[in-house]
Amino acid sequence: MKKSKIPKQVIFLGVISFFTDFASEMLYPIVPLFLVSYLGASVSVVGILEGAAEVTAGLLKGFFGAVSDKLGKRSLFVRIGYSLSAVVKPLPGFLPSVGTVFFSRVTDRVGKGVRTAPRDALLSYNSNESNSGKIFGFHRGMDTLGAVVGPLAAVGILSLFPGRFTFVFIAAIVPSIFAIYFTTVIKDPPDLKKLAKSEKYSFGEFWRTAPKNYKTILFLLTLFAFANSSDVFLILKSNKDTGSNILAILAYVLYNIVYAISSYPSGAAADKIGKKKIYIAGLFVFSAVYFGFAFNNSGWIVWPLFAIYGFYTAFTEGTSKAWISDLVEQKYIGSAIGLFTMASSLAMLVGSVFTGFLWDSFGAKIPFLISAAVSLIIAIALSFKTSGKISVQK
Repeated sequence: MKKSKIPKQVIFLGVISFFTDFASEMLYPIVPLFLVSYLGASVSVVGILEGAAEVTAGLLKGFFGAVSDKLGKRSLFVRIGYSLSAVVKPLPGFLPSVGTVFFSRVTDRVGKGVRTAPRDALLSYNSNESNSGKIFGFHRGMDTLGAVVGPLAAVGILSLFPGRFTFVFIAAIVPSIFAIYFTTVIKDPPDLKKLAKSEKYSFGEFWRTAPKNYKTILFLLTLFAFANSSDVFLILKSNKDTGSNILAILAYVLYNIVYAISSYPSGAAADKIGKKKIYIAGLFVFSAVYFGFAFNNSGWIVWPLFAIYGFYTAFTEGTSKAWISDLVEQKYIGSAIGLFTMASSLAMLVGSVFTGFLWDSFGAKIPFLISAAVSLIIAIALSFKTSGKISVQK
């Protein structure tokens, strides 16, 4: 069946992600600044926090992806996940401490872990191989539009109330309420429950029957996730280069603007010329940007680097999930995407902690150079691998 238009359920999921990222991205660029400059934490603490947050989300993505396949339910996990994140985001505004930030950030990622694979499975259900790039690209574009508005709102609050980071946390309540409301209109496909009941589900069976090419791609993308540590390090480096919290946040906003604008066209291009080619192009862009950050000491260079970085994310974020969704039977899509995101998050945990300690020990240049070199090698290696179809045997 050809699906030329963006389905209504995909639009609703995009609106939910817009408001959620509005709230999340009000906080994401200020959390490392809040920890380091307001609470006096070290960069290593930032790395540990981000790593713990990512591994929490990652482990749960894999688990709830499999559970949603087994139960034949998607919308339930979408509602629970988004609502949980909304409740905990503002807590550091009321109780400003490293412990509260840690609890809020990790619990927020619990919500992300609960919802991500079931949500992506719904996106996959509403797409096919000819338009999956567009569907996932549209969703990433809506998500990232929130990531444009959110930091701008944070900048506005900090401009009116300099240094009052806690006000930003409290203001995140507003978009979170809208996100929770729109989860109530998300519905499961009518045939999903019947599909789940038709066979005995086995995650082990799915993994055992996945072909070598899938496992090779999974390995390479997971290795890249290690090199791709948390973006908070880019914000900290930008803050160091510009000497300004506001300019660092605005550079991050520029990145999200480019990301939001280019997500849908990138998805359309991936449908036309191949997901693999677009993803590899993104890795080359990533490598170039990280080499740039490694050698940069000038404030103004931060701006073009962040702008170019937006293309990397647009080329890879939605494309990777669309690529995987094209390969897997619909009944296993939650498990397949959940496994991918789980492995990536675990790798990012190690990468973020590693980056934080390297930064504290040797400065920012060394970890950025390592990330740039590893991503370049992976891009070259991936160029010689085929995508491969997953054949799940009954």
